[in-house]
Amino acid sequence: MTRRVCVLTGTRAEYGLLRWILEGIRDAPDLELQIIATCMHLSPEFGLTYRDIEADGFVIDRKVEMLLSGDTPSSVAKSMGLGMVGFSDALAELRPDLLLVLGDRFETISCVAAALVARVPVAHLQGGELSEGAIDEAIRHSITKMSQVHLVASAEYRRRVVQLGENPDSVHLVGGPSLDNIRRLDLLDRGELEASLGHGFAERNVLVTFHPVTLENGTADDQMEELLSALDLRPDLGVVFTMPNADPEGRILFRRIEDFVAERPHHRAFTSLGQLRYLSTVAQVDAVVGNSSSGLTEVPSLGTATVNIGDRQRGRLKAPSVVDCAPDRARIVEALDHVMTPEFRRVVDGRVSPYDPHGDGQTARRVVEVLRTVDLDGILKKRFHDLPGFG
Repeated sequence: MTRRVCVLTGTRAEYGLLRWILEGIRDAPDLELQIIATCMHLSPEFGLTYRDIEADGFVIDRKVEMLLSGDTPSSVAKSMGLGMVGFSDALAELRPDLLLVLGDRFETISCVAAALVARVPVAHLQGGELSEGAIDEAIRHSITKMSQVHLVASAEYRRRVVQLGENPDSVHLVGGPSLDNIRRLDLLDRGELEASLGHGFAERNVLVTFHPVTLENGTADDQMEELLSALDLRPDLGVVFTMPNADPEGRILFRRIEDFVAERPHHRAFTSLGQLRYLSTVAQVDAVVGNSSSGLTEVPSLGTATVNIGDRQRGRLKAPSVVDCAPDRARIVEALDHVMTPEFRRVVDGRVSPYDPHGDGQTARRVVEVLRTVDLDGILKKRFHDLPGFG
């Protein structure tokens, strides 16, 4: 009997992680793929990236409009409410046997909450991870408790999901989905990439990916000011920006980057690079700078250094090629100087990633196998799994 698997995607970055899993579901003879596109994918401001999904040959079964134009906490909370309304209708119409979601975003928890009430089992990718400087932390663990199938990236994250009371038999160690892209995509060389971007690289370059901070001291705007000031202290660097997510204060950062680049024509900003150009850029630059989880997952496997700013990713597993620094212009410059030394270059060349526990970049294949074979009978009735010695 064919099993209907519905996959939610709300951002360009998330779709990049799901790309090969979607293909595996579509090609499996006993699975039927359904796709719900929402949030940033449907926004002209963020590049209408649902078109990237369609360009890859996938059919979007439902589009759920939910993103309000503001980026205050109130507008994000209202967007979550709109999302629950739209996801409830979509799930009622599609009637999936299983909902697959990834990560920790506000649109994701809205969809999972709707699935909980609709009695649709949920498979959750990348549970057990930490990001102690953002509301993502609480969202991710909440999704874990509302999910029945857990697909985790490392043994440490598997232990943490079990610690949250989930049955160990429901927690599957599949690896990080970002590494499948590195194995499967033919990245652009420097000349091809420059032609595609319409941008020539300098002798030394950085890629900046900085998202709003939601639980740290100071505002995202303050931290962006420190980052931009640090970049001005290194005028020798060529800088490529990718724009931030649609989180609280995201549009403030968007405007700051646009103003910064407008005054410095040797820098460029892109609303959406897409996975091929993004990973190709990572492979060509000397460092990725900011606070994105990509700096911890994909970047080390491409032989590029990471300067991780602030606490947004605090608690996540990190490769030796990741250097943490405070959101202070002097500390950022020190970190940039450090990662560009020949000594640190040797560390980066080691290409160590804690997100590839099987060492093969085959996460999508393992995920699809779990989706095909997991027993869904009675799966909605979970029991809290106490650790040995509890009480």
